[in-house]
Amino acid sequence: MRNSALIAALLCFSFAMAGFAQGPGSTSKPLTPLEQTLISNTNAVPEAQKSRNVDFLKRTLTDDFVFVGSEGKLHDKEEIVGSASGGELQDYYTYNMRVLPVNDEVAVVTYDCIIHMPEGDAPGMAPRYQHISDLWVKQND
Repeated sequence: MRNSALIAALLCFSFAMAGFAQGPGSTSKPLTPLEQTLISNTNAVPEAQKSRNVDFLKRTLTDDFVFVGSEGKLHDKEEIVGSASGGELQDYYTYNMRVLPVNDEVAVVTYDCIIHMPEGDAPGMAPRYQHISDLWVKQND
């Protein structure tokens, strides 16, 4: 079972790295409607956090939502909504976005980002650069 999961993960990574799905800035092909939607949705979550749009986050994130932070800690929906209402996210810039469809209802979005958060970031501290993978699951519409 463990080997199957490892093989599946490596295949997903290989397809993503081989350019199976292209992100913004790619010259090989235009974005598909699915890629456009998922990239837009991916960018909308940190924008909602920055603008303290708690209602959007409550509607968009599922009850079983889990975010793995850069420190390895798990953050649930309630915690993300709470941090948004407190205005903890200062800046979040995404780039190198790629969409890897898994099936008709699931896709992985990978991207690099630059993050600034006032809490925990010392004045003048350099931004954090991270590589993120989001798993999107279509439910209803």
